Amino acid sequence: MTDPHRNAPEFDLIDRIRRRVRSRDDVVLGIGDDAALLKVPAGRLLVVAADTLNAGVHFPEDTAAADIGWKSLAVNLSDLAAMGAAPAWCTLSLSLPGGDPHWVDAFLDGFLELAHAHDVALIGGDTTLGPLSISVTVHGFVAPGCALRRDGARIDDDIWVSGTPGDAAGALVQWREGGPRDAVLRSRLDRPTPRLALGAALADVANACIDISDGLLADLAHVCRGSSVGARVELDRLPASDALRTAFDETHRHALQATGGDDYELCFTAAADLRDQIEAIARRTATPVARIGRIEAGEGVRAFDGQGAEWSSGRTGYQHFA
Repeated sequence: MTDPHRNAPEFDLIDRIRRRVRSRDDVVLGIGDDAALLKVPAGRLLVVAADTLNAGVHFPEDTAAADIGWKSLAVNLSDLAAMGAAPAWCTLSLSLPGGDPHWVDAFLDGFLELAHAHDVALIGGDTTLGPLSISVTVHGFVAPGCALRRDGARIDDDIWVSGTPGDAAGALVQWREGGPRDAVLRSRLDRPTPRLALGAALADVANACIDISDGLLADLAHVCRGSSVGARVELDRLPASDALRTAFDETHRHALQATGGDDYELCFTAAADLRDQIEAIARRTATPVARIGRIEAGEGVRAFDGQGAEWSSGRTGYQHFA
């Protein structure tokens, strides 16, 4: 009887992956050659994003393989969502400590579940021996002049956020402390939801957009620098899930929501007279959104508590090399 955990040769793993992927009409040549051949639609710009996830840095070591697969694609699709782009293709490079076909199958369960849900074709990549690390590059399309960017925020714009920031950071705190863990929070860490429908619908509405990977205040600061503006955020307006409210008091919750990161929600700005339109978009895309502040003259991001006092936790978000 064959041991399903026995290391498989590299090309057997590649064949294993290739047998499970779906193609698209715009893929001329996919997995199996030195490079893929693709057709970019006429009148569209190609949008490209890439991220690398390392064990112990981007996900806890005890994360299930299927969840690692899902997250490795989700964080990349979130970048496309922040640009208002429609996804099309992706590549996958796997660094693995061993060629365990059982682990690869489980990884693909999560990765391809999300890929199929958004009609994303896996078109190539690489496998190599080394510490567990996953690198994904995604490709999408957007109409010329319609891409959401970080440099378009305008003074007096509303600041909006999707979803419930802080859930993923709350799960990380619980994991590090080794105590009780909330399954809802952990699912938000392991399987973030790329807000592709919302991003696409905002392409003609929002002035600037970014996804929240390193922390709300830190990522909003990128928008401010790119747009040469400042921002005021009201902490009491940050939407919180019931799970986060139950697990953490207000002080800790505000810190998690404002600086925790790993949410992969969208933070965007838009003119104040578009509030009704944005709320209609939220309903149409089944994506909760909340208005949390305002763009103002100046520079940097300032956060305020419910009493109007300026708030700081001493950090604005995650920094890889700090």
